[in-house]
Amino acid sequence: MQDELKNFDYLNHYKTDAEEFDYFENRIGAAEHEERRVREVILSQVDKNVKTILDVGCGSGWVAKEFLKKNIKVISLDISKSNPQKVKELYPSQNHYQIVADSFKLPFHSNSIDCVIASEIIEHVVEPKLFLKELFRVVSRDGRLIISTPYKEKIRYVLCIHCNEKTPVNAHLHSFDENILRDLYNRDDFKKFSSIIFGNKALIYLRTHILLKYLPLSLWLAVDWLANKIYNKPLHIVSVYQK
Repeated sequence: MQDELKNFDYLNHYKTDAEEFDYFENRIGAAEHEERRVREVILSQVDKNVKTILDVGCGSGWVAKEFLKKNIKVISLDISKSNPQKVKELYPSQNHYQIVADSFKLPFHSNSIDCVIASEIIEHVVEPKLFLKELFRVVSRDGRLIISTPYKEKIRYVLCIHCNEKTPVNAHLHSFDENILRDLYNRDDFKKFSSIIFGNKALIYLRTHILLKYLPLSLWLAVDWLANKIYNKPLHIVSVYQK
């Protein structure tokens, strides 16, 4: 698989991906609740005094939706043209900027952005260490890089009908836990690493969202923590790299 990744044309792949799939589709039921909780955990880790946020792989633009109303400058970045354009139409603001760029070559000065968010992106990239290094480069001093990804995911494969090669489901190339994520970056400008592990598998599959969706994040995390003590199967991790 590593040899195949070396030949992976990620630029064209994710440009086409954005055109073929609808990142703005409304989720319902358990999927909507699961996605909402991931976003809430990310939001809880953003510093209250942040002035500039870079949303890497902006998708549906939920970061812009959340922070523009707080008069915070948001940069929605994606490798495709279509997603940033749609996000701009949905959330027009003089504080909202759209950038089409490769996340391995960010068009920003070092130490220039208060908070960088990359939600559900790192599992897709060929070289996670280089990806994180470039994102952390643009984080301002005392700023934060916030990463979310599936937790200890078992990568599944299917046989591609076009190339007859093993292809990872959902284009997930890597699986992470807190130790792997911590070890991705260890340079001198790195101050602190922390992570939140959550999203109990049993709670999701038992459709407990019907009741738990009414709980605030703090109470929901307490219920989720207890569930993982009984059945230790969390599905998500949010990690924070403090500069």
